[in-house]
Amino acid sequence: MDAIDRAILRELQADGRLSNQELAARVGLTPSPCMRRVRQLEQDGVIQGYRAVIDPEAVDRGFEVLVSIEVERDREVVEAFEAALQDIPDVVEAYRLFGSPGCLLRIAVADLRAYERLWIEKLTALTGVKEVNSQIIMKRVKEPTGLPVDG
Repeated sequence: MDAIDRAILRELQADGRLSNQELAARVGLTPSPCMRRVRQLEQDGVIQGYRAVIDPEAVDRGFEVLVSIEVERDREVVEAFEAALQDIPDVVEAYRLFGSPGCLLRIAVADLRAYERLWIEKLTALTGVKEVNSQIIMKRVKEPTGLPVDG
């Protein structure tokens, strides 16, 4: 990956809706080679997709919670737990961690009552869950803007 590929990635992370013409101008290429590079980055799996960034309040998901979960340290239990998370749309991110806790979730729901319902009905009922700790997000200090792609 060269400096131009990295420039393409920086520009697309900042604005995934750039036209190929605009992207090419920003990275110093003509449109045709720019499009070839973007397609190659997509084929190689470097660019994994394009998404809209949505205001959580606009879709009634402004109450966010970080949840650490301790899960039994058994391969089958962990796999079942992780598979079950896929079916809970309120879990917007999930990470398996080294050490304790074993799992960290970011959850987005409408309000405290909705989170309590999720906690009681789903999170504590998942296979292998030994402990659930919740931390309500007060303020997002830094928005996700993509990965640094400097060489």
